[in-house]
Amino acid sequence: MARLQVAGALDAGTRGKLDRLLGRVRDPAVLEQLEAAVPQDVVISHDGQLLFAYAASEAELAAARNAIEGVLQRDGLQASICVSHWDSQRDAWRQTDPPPSAEQTRSEQAAEREAEEVQTRTLVASSGKLVRSDFEQTMLDWAAKLGLECTIIEHPHLLTTQVGFTVTGPKRKLDEFSEGLKAEGTATMRADGILMLSPL
Repeated sequence: MARLQVAGALDAGTRGKLDRLLGRVRDPAVLEQLEAAVPQDVVISHDGQLLFAYAASEAELAAARNAIEGVLQRDGLQASICVSHWDSQRDAWRQTDPPPSAEQTRSEQAAEREAEEVQTRTLVASSGKLVRSDFEQTMLDWAAKLGLECTIIEHPHLLTTQVGFTVTGPKRKLDEFSEGLKAEGTATMRADGILMLSPL
Protein backbone atom coordinates (compact mmCIF):
# COMPACT_ATOMS: atom_id res chain seq x y z
CA MET A 1 0.00 0.00 0.00
CA ALA A 2 1.32 3.42 -0.96
CA ARG A 3 0.13 6.86 0.10
CA LEU A 4 0.47 10.24 -1.54
CA GLN A 5 0.20 13.22 0.82
CA VAL A 6 -0.38 16.77 -0.44
CA ALA A 7 0.37 19.67 1.93
CA GLY A 8 0.99 23.39 1.72
CA ALA A 9 -1.84 24.51 -0.53
CA LEU A 10 -4.29 23.33 2.05
CA ASP A 11 -3.35 25.53 5.00
CA ALA A 12 -5.93 26.59 7.58
CA GLY A 13 -8.51 28.93 6.12
CA THR A 14 -8.33 27.39 2.65
CA ARG A 15 -11.09 24.83 3.10
CA GLY A 16 -12.72 26.08 -0.12
CA LYS A 17 -9.51 25.38 -2.04
CA LEU A 18 -9.34 21.88 -0.58
CA ASP A 19 -12.94 21.14 -1.51
CA ARG A 20 -12.33 22.56 -4.99
CA LEU A 21 -9.22 20.43 -5.39
CA LEU A 22 -11.05 17.28 -4.30
CA GLY A 23 -13.93 18.14 -6.58
CA ARG A 24 -11.67 18.78 -9.56
CA VAL A 25 -9.99 15.40 -9.17
CA ARG A 26 -13.31 13.49 -9.20
CA ASP A 27 -15.67 16.07 -10.75
CA PRO A 28 -17.73 14.61 -13.65
CA ALA A 29 -16.82 17.69 -15.70
CA VAL A 30 -13.15 16.72 -15.71
CA LEU A 31 -13.57 13.01 -15.11
CA GLU A 32 -13.19 12.27 -18.80
CA GLN A 33 -9.74 13.88 -18.74
CA LEU A 34 -8.73 12.20 -15.51
CA GLU A 35 -10.31 8.75 -15.64
CA ALA A 36 -7.39 7.39 -17.66
CA ALA A 37 -4.96 9.03 -15.23
CA VAL A 38 -6.62 8.23 -11.89
CA PRO A 39 -7.37 4.51 -11.57
CA GLN A 40 -10.69 3.65 -9.94
CA ASP A 41 -8.85 1.74 -7.18
CA VAL A 42 -7.15 4.92 -5.95
CA VAL A 43 -8.83 6.26 -2.81
CA ILE A 44 -8.67 10.02 -2.30
CA SER A 45 -9.50 11.60 1.06
CA HIS A 46 -8.56 14.52 3.29
CA ASP A 47 -8.45 15.51 6.95
CA GLY A 48 -9.29 19.18 6.45
CA GLN A 49 -5.67 20.26 5.94
CA LEU A 50 -3.99 17.45 4.00
CA LEU A 51 -5.07 15.58 0.89
CA PHE A 52 -4.29 11.85 0.70
CA ALA A 53 -4.34 9.39 -2.18
CA TYR A 54 -4.01 5.66 -1.41
CA ALA A 55 -3.12 3.02 -3.97
CA ALA A 56 -2.08 -0.61 -4.02
CA SER A 57 0.61 -0.17 -6.69
CA GLU A 58 3.31 2.30 -7.69
CA ALA A 59 1.74 2.72 -11.14
CA GLU A 60 -1.65 3.67 -9.67
CA LEU A 61 -0.05 6.12 -7.26
CA ALA A 62 2.06 7.69 -10.02
CA ALA A 63 -1.07 8.15 -12.15
CA ALA A 64 -2.91 9.77 -9.22
CA ARG A 65 0.06 12.04 -8.54
CA ASN A 66 0.18 13.22 -12.15
CA ALA A 67 -3.54 13.97 -12.13
CA ILE A 68 -3.41 15.82 -8.79
CA GLU A 69 -0.35 17.83 -9.86
CA GLY A 70 -2.22 18.80 -13.03
CA VAL A 71 -5.19 20.04 -10.99
CA LEU A 72 -2.87 21.96 -8.65
CA GLN A 73 -1.20 23.68 -11.60
CA ARG A 74 -4.51 24.55 -13.30
CA ASP A 75 -5.91 26.01 -10.03
CA GLY A 76 -2.66 27.85 -9.21
CA LEU A 77 -2.22 26.07 -5.86
CA GLN A 78 1.22 25.64 -4.31
CA ALA A 79 1.76 22.32 -2.55
CA SER A 80 4.38 19.87 -1.42
CA ILE A 81 3.86 16.21 -2.17
CA CYS A 82 5.41 13.24 -0.44
CA VAL A 83 5.01 9.50 -1.02
CA SER A 84 4.94 6.95 1.79
CA HIS A 85 4.68 3.18 1.92
CA TRP A 86 2.99 1.14 4.62
CA ASP A 87 5.53 -0.80 6.69
CA SER A 88 3.63 -3.76 8.12
CA GLN A 89 6.59 -4.72 10.33
CA ARG A 90 6.39 -1.40 12.17
CA ASP A 91 2.68 -0.65 11.62
CA ALA A 92 3.58 2.80 10.29
CA TRP A 93 3.89 4.86 7.11
CA ARG A 94 7.46 5.30 5.80
CA GLN A 95 8.24 8.36 3.68
CA THR A 96 10.12 7.41 0.52
CA ASP A 97 9.84 10.41 -1.83
CA PRO A 98 11.38 12.78 -1.10
CA PRO A 99 13.70 10.82 1.16
CA PRO A 100 13.39 11.88 4.80
CA SER A 101 15.84 14.55 5.98
CA ALA A 102 18.56 13.69 8.48
CA GLU A 103 16.45 15.31 11.21
CA GLN A 104 13.34 13.32 10.20
CA THR A 105 15.41 10.12 10.14
CA ARG A 106 16.76 10.79 13.65
CA SER A 107 13.26 11.58 14.89
CA GLU A 108 11.84 8.40 13.33
CA GLN A 109 14.64 6.30 14.81
CA ALA A 110 14.03 7.77 18.28
CA ALA A 111 10.29 7.09 17.93
CA GLU A 112 11.04 3.51 16.82
CA ARG A 113 13.31 2.91 19.81
CA GLU A 114 10.60 4.24 22.12
CA ALA A 115 7.91 2.14 20.43
CA GLU A 116 10.02 -1.02 20.72
CA GLU A 117 11.00 -0.42 24.37
CA VAL A 118 9.78 -3.36 26.45
CA GLN A 119 7.42 -2.30 29.22
CA THR A 120 5.03 -3.90 31.68
CA ARG A 121 1.59 -2.44 32.31
CA THR A 122 -1.41 -3.50 34.34
CA LEU A 123 -4.66 -2.54 32.64
CA VAL A 124 -8.04 -2.94 34.32
CA ALA A 125 -11.49 -3.42 32.77
CA SER A 126 -14.89 -4.41 34.10
CA SER A 127 -16.64 -7.48 32.82
CA GLY A 128 -20.06 -8.88 33.52
CA LYS A 129 -19.92 -12.22 35.33
CA LEU A 130 -21.90 -14.01 32.63
CA VAL A 131 -19.38 -13.31 29.87
CA ARG A 132 -16.19 -12.94 31.91
CA SER A 133 -14.53 -16.12 30.69
CA ASP A 134 -15.15 -15.23 27.02
CA PHE A 135 -13.82 -11.72 27.66
CA GLU A 136 -10.67 -13.05 29.33
CA GLN A 137 -10.06 -15.59 26.55
CA THR A 138 -10.52 -12.96 23.85
CA MET A 139 -7.95 -10.70 25.50
CA LEU A 140 -5.50 -13.57 26.10
CA ASP A 141 -5.81 -14.49 22.40
CA TRP A 142 -5.25 -10.84 21.41
CA ALA A 143 -2.16 -10.63 23.64
CA ALA A 144 -0.77 -13.82 22.08
CA LYS A 145 -1.39 -12.46 18.57
CA LEU A 146 0.53 -9.30 19.49
CA GLY A 147 3.36 -11.35 21.01
CA LEU A 148 2.77 -10.05 24.55
CA GLU A 149 3.11 -11.88 27.85
CA CYS A 150 -0.20 -11.62 29.69
CA THR A 151 -1.47 -12.68 33.12
CA ILE A 152 -4.92 -12.09 34.60
CA ILE A 153 -5.84 -10.70 38.02
CA GLU A 154 -9.50 -10.80 39.07
CA HIS A 155 -11.42 -8.79 41.67
CA PRO A 156 -14.97 -10.21 41.91
CA HIS A 157 -17.90 -7.94 42.76
CA LEU A 158 -21.62 -8.63 43.03
CA LEU A 159 -22.60 -8.30 39.35
CA THR A 160 -19.30 -7.54 37.63
CA THR A 161 -15.70 -8.56 37.92
CA GLN A 162 -12.78 -6.20 37.57
CA VAL A 163 -10.23 -7.97 35.44
CA GLY A 164 -6.64 -6.81 35.48
CA PHE A 165 -4.30 -7.80 32.68
CA THR A 166 -0.58 -7.50 33.36
CA VAL A 167 1.04 -7.37 29.94
CA THR A 168 4.69 -7.16 28.95
CA GLY A 169 6.09 -6.34 25.53
CA PRO A 170 6.98 -3.51 23.16
CA LYS A 171 5.29 -0.18 23.96
CA ARG A 172 3.56 0.03 20.57
CA LYS A 173 2.03 -3.42 21.07
CA LEU A 174 0.92 -2.51 24.61
CA ASP A 175 -0.80 0.57 23.17
CA GLU A 176 -2.58 -1.65 20.65
CA PHE A 177 -3.61 -4.11 23.39
CA SER A 178 -4.92 -1.22 25.51
CA GLU A 179 -7.12 0.04 22.65
CA GLY A 180 -8.44 -3.48 22.08
CA LEU A 181 -9.16 -3.87 25.79
CA LYS A 182 -11.24 -0.69 25.85
CA ALA A 183 -13.27 -1.79 22.85
CA GLU A 184 -13.74 -5.36 24.06
CA GLY A 185 -14.64 -4.23 27.59
CA THR A 186 -17.39 -1.97 26.24
CA ALA A 187 -18.72 -4.69 23.93
CA THR A 188 -18.63 -7.26 26.72
CA MET A 189 -20.58 -5.09 29.15
CA ARG A 190 -23.24 -4.53 26.48
CA ALA A 191 -23.41 -8.24 25.73
CA ASP A 192 -23.67 -9.09 29.41
CA GLY A 193 -26.51 -6.59 29.83
CA ILE A 194 -28.34 -8.19 26.93
CA LEU A 195 -27.86 -11.64 28.46
CA MET A 196 -29.09 -10.47 31.85
CA LEU A 197 -32.19 -8.85 30.32
CA SER A 198 -33.07 -11.63 27.89
CA PRO A 199 -35.99 -13.88 28.85
CA LEU A 200 -35.22 -17.45 29.88
